[in-house]
Amino acid sequence: MSIDLERRLFVVADGMGGHGHGDVASKLAVEAIRFQMEQSFLAWEEANSVAASAERSYAAILESAVKAAHQRVVGAVAEDQTLAGMGTTVIGLVVGNGAAVVAHVGDSRAYRLRDGQLELVTEDHTWVNEQVKAGYLSPDQARTHPLKSVVTRAVGGDHEVEVDVRELELEVGDLFLLCSDGLTTMLRDDEIREHLIASDSLEARCQQLIAAANDHGGVDNITVVLLEVTEDDQD
Repeated sequence: MSIDLERRLFVVADGMGGHGHGDVASKLAVEAIRFQMEQSFLAWEEANSVAASAERSYAAILESAVKAAHQRVVGAVAEDQTLAGMGTTVIGLVVGNGAAVVAHVGDSRAYRLRDGQLELVTEDHTWVNEQVKAGYLSPDQARTHPLKSVVTRAVGGDHEVEVDVRELELEVGDLFLLCSDGLTTMLRDDEIREHLIASDSLEARCQQLIAAANDHGGVDNITVVLLEVTEDDQD
């Protein structure tokens, strides 16, 4: 997990691979994304012009950063074959130009809560989700399916990676949730919403979500990031 308030960049990575290799993959991915984004922001600052500012593409640099993370993980495996099979999911969000850009690979998720309504703004890259889309499984069946954690895309998984990128307009008061599947396999969306609409602090709501997921079994790592849109984020 990485939170860069200066650049308004938020990243959650959930590693896979066993024997601690998933932790290696997620750490490498987060470091690579943060470094790549820092380099892009520095290049913009050096350009230092109104025209350059207007042409900034947050979607392009975030997608590029996730792809750089993929190459970093693939490269680590090439250098050390004991790491073979490791990979990680990634969900990244950056705020800029009055919008939120979300990029993701795998089954970590991003949600937006607006006016009390919770919306899933990413689509799981999993075998089970493909079966739901094809009409072979219901959403309820998918939640308990023994293959629900089999991802069809991962950072580090293949030589190339396809990154889903979505740009969302912002409204003051919007609440964004980034989380690993350790939360969403334990809690339904309606249960997540109940905790998000609470009047507690963002930190307290994060803690409540994690506690609720643990109460439901907590069989996987649970990572939760919450951010609320303010007037400053619309610049």
